[in-house]
Amino acid sequence: MARILGGIASSHTPTIGFALDAGKQKDPVWAPIFEGYRPVQQWLADKQPDVLFLIYNDHVTSFFFDHYSHFALGVGAEFPVADEGGGPRKLPPVKGHPKFAQHIASCLVADEFDLAYFQNKGLDHGALSPLSLLWPHEKEWPGKVVPLQVGVLEFPITTARRCYKLGKSLRKAIESYPEDLKVVVVGTGGLSHQVHGERAGFNNTPWDHEFMDLLVNDPEKLTEIPVAKYAELGGMEGAEVIMWLIMRGALTQKVKKLHQTYYLPSMTPIASLILENDSSEGTGESLDAYRERVGRELAGVEKLEGTYPFTLERSVKAYRLNEFLHSLIEPEKREQFLKDPEPLFAAAGLTDEERDMVRRRDWRALIHYGAIFFMLEKLGAVVGTTNLHIYAAMRGQSLEDFQKTRNAQVLYSVAGTDKGKKDWDKPASPR
Repeated sequence: MARILGGIASSHTPTIGFALDAGKQKDPVWAPIFEGYRPVQQWLADKQPDVLFLIYNDHVTSFFFDHYSHFALGVGAEFPVADEGGGPRKLPPVKGHPKFAQHIASCLVADEFDLAYFQNKGLDHGALSPLSLLWPHEKEWPGKVVPLQVGVLEFPITTARRCYKLGKSLRKAIESYPEDLKVVVVGTGGLSHQVHGERAGFNNTPWDHEFMDLLVNDPEKLTEIPVAKYAELGGMEGAEVIMWLIMRGALTQKVKKLHQTYYLPSMTPIASLILENDSSEGTGESLDAYRERVGRELAGVEKLEGTYPFTLERSVKAYRLNEFLHSLIEPEKREQFLKDPEPLFAAAGLTDEERDMVRRRDWRALIHYGAIFFMLEKLGAVVGTTNLHIYAAMRGQSLEDFQKTRNAQVLYSVAGTDKGKKDWDKPASPR
C-alpha cells in the first residue's frame, strides 16, 4: 500500500533556480534561501520518498492558450527540462511513474474531477525551481515525480475550495494504490506577489504569515476566500497559492508543522513548510468500496471481444507511435513519408517493431499494439487506403465480405483537399 509521508509547501519563483545555478549559496543576499531549505532537504533525505506528487503551474512554457486546462496530470515516463527562452537549465530529465499516475487519474475521475493528461512536455520553473533545491540531482533525481499542472493564469480559474477537495480525493487515490510506495505531496507557488501592471512589486508579508498559519490550523477557512480576495491580499499572481490547498487537503485534518521559513529578497517571498499527519483519521469510505467505485465505469469491458479501450496505459506505451502517425497531418511530413519514410521513422525514434507494422500497414497489429484508430485513419488517408479497407482488415475479412455486412456499399476516407482522385472513387451502390 502506498502511504503519504507528509506534505511540503514551497515557493517556485525563478529566483530559486537562478541563485542555485549561479552558485550564490554563500552570498549574504542569497544565503537565506538555501538556509531556509536545508531542513526540507534533510527531511527528504531522511524519509527517502519513492515519488513526489508535485503540484505546480506552468508559466505559458509548455502549455499555451490554444488548450488550457484546470488540472492536467503528467502520466508519462519522462519529462524534459523546458526552455523558457534562455535555454534549458542543466538538469537531468525528470522520471515519471506512469502506473501510479494512471491509478491516480482513475481515482480522481471517479471522484468527478475532470482531468487533462500530458506526456513529453517540459517542466518549467514552476516545477523545477523548487525541485532542484529539494533533491540532489548531479546525474539523476533520487526518485520519480508525478506532476499536476494547475491552470491558474487564464480566468476563470478553479476555486480554493475545489483545490482542497481535490487534495482530499488525492489522499484516497494515493492510499489505495496497491503497491508499496512512499509519497510526499508538494504544493508550489506563491506567496504574495504581482508581476504585471502598475501594481507590479506588490507584497503583503502579514497576509503571507496569516495564510501559512491558516493552512496549518484552519484550511477550511482558506477555502471560503474567493480568488479576487486572494488577489487583493496577495497580488494577482499570488492567487496561485491556492495550489497549496491541494497539498493540504491530501493530509489529515490535524497536522504537525515541522518547519517553516520565509524570506522576501525581491519580488516574491521564498517560503517553505513541512507538514506531517498528526492523526490516523480515515477517509470515510472502505477500501473495497472505493476500489469498486473507481473501476465501475470500465468494469466488464474486457469481455467485449475485439475491443481495446484506449487507456492511459496504452497511450503511454504507444505514445511515440501515435505521435509519429499524428505528424502526418503536416503536408511536408506526408510528402516525405510517400517518398521515403525511413528518415521519418528514425527521427521519431520508432522501434523496429513499430516501423514494421507501419510499413506493412498491419492495421490489426497497430491497434493491438496501442495505436488509436484515428491515427490509422490519418495514415490511410496518406497512403490511399479507405476507412472500409481498414475496418475489414481489423476484422480479418476481405473488403467484399465486410461490405456485405453494411447497408450501403460505399468507400470513403477522411475529407480533405490534399489528395488526388483515388481508384476507389466511384458512385455509391446501395444494397
